[in-house]
Amino acid sequence: MTDKPLSDLVRQGWEVADFSVATDSSGWQTHCFLVRRQGQHKVLTVRKKMLGDGVVASEMEV
Repeated sequence: MTDKPLSDLVRQGWEVADFSVATDSSGWQTHCFLVRRQGQHKVLTVRKKMLGDGVVASEMEV
């Protein structure tokens, strides 16, 4: 996955249905995106790496 995981999904035809931002107990912001395509849904979670540059992203089918 690249440093722009949301852009990658949009290029693949996914659209953003909803999003939220939360701050965890360490003060780091986590961005959550609900994306959909042809009746399928995924949750994409993105946060900045704790050490170094870039982001950590995870996808979950729902």
